[in-house]
Amino acid sequence: MPPSPAPARWRPSPLVRASLGLHAGAVALMLARPSAWPWALGAVLADQALLMAAGLTPRSALLGPNWTRLPDAAASRRQIAITIDDGPDPRITPRVLDLLDKREAKATFFCIGERVQRCAELAREIVRRGHSVENHSQRHVNYFSLLGPRSLVAEIERAQDTIGITTGQRPLFFRAPAGLRNPFLDPALSRLGLRLASWTRRGFDTLSNGTEAVLCKLTRGLGAGDILLLHDGHAALTGKGVPVILEVLPRLLDALEGAQLTPVTLRAALGQTS
Repeated sequence: MPPSPAPARWRPSPLVRASLGLHAGAVALMLARPSAWPWALGAVLADQALLMAAGLTPRSALLGPNWTRLPDAAASRRQIAITIDDGPDPRITPRVLDLLDKREAKATFFCIGERVQRCAELAREIVRRGHSVENHSQRHVNYFSLLGPRSLVAEIERAQDTIGITTGQRPLFFRAPAGLRNPFLDPALSRLGLRLASWTRRGFDTLSNGTEAVLCKLTRGLGAGDILLLHDGHAALTGKGVPVILEVLPRLLDALEGAQLTPVTLRAALGQTS
């Protein structure tokens, strides 16, 4: 397994820098003028609300760098990324792999560490077929965005180790469960050498069982450099009991071929293959 990348120095985003300054200023104001505490407290609460709103907006870059599109160089090559979350699922993922193989298309699988442990051979098969397995946390807990700094690092680092040891390919990207996060995530990712990746558009295929509706959401305004999101885990079922991704993916690949767009992994778009 390749060694872990050296931790990057964390650089707070402009919003986070401003928030840190505001909190320090509020404390100084209350110490200098105790009677001003209502104003200081109001400013801090307003700032906290803004930080929370940024964390609840998956595509926001206010809390730190966030891939919502591929780099310009990849877009100029007419590349696009299909990302598949919440697996691996032994009932669905092998069929997804077969569909991708038929078109020689590559995808990025954001996998849950616990599922990788349970389906280790399937996780290795994803990599063997030329796709990448990236970090989607160890447990995919609903309260992920409420975790503190130590708990965030522990959750993500455990998935790093699980995926890296199982597949021999240490993740380079992280996607938060449901895309929700808090200001502690960016320094945690810097420490672990990971990039945050969200998406350009998603099909909501865990909620909608309508193939047409999901496909329309994914292909509306489709263009080079897009990052698309589907799910092999927690997939909704069509009226016939078929996981939505299995009906949407062939038609999505048809649309990409018609638009002369090449599906690649996020690693390939970054210029790395291992």
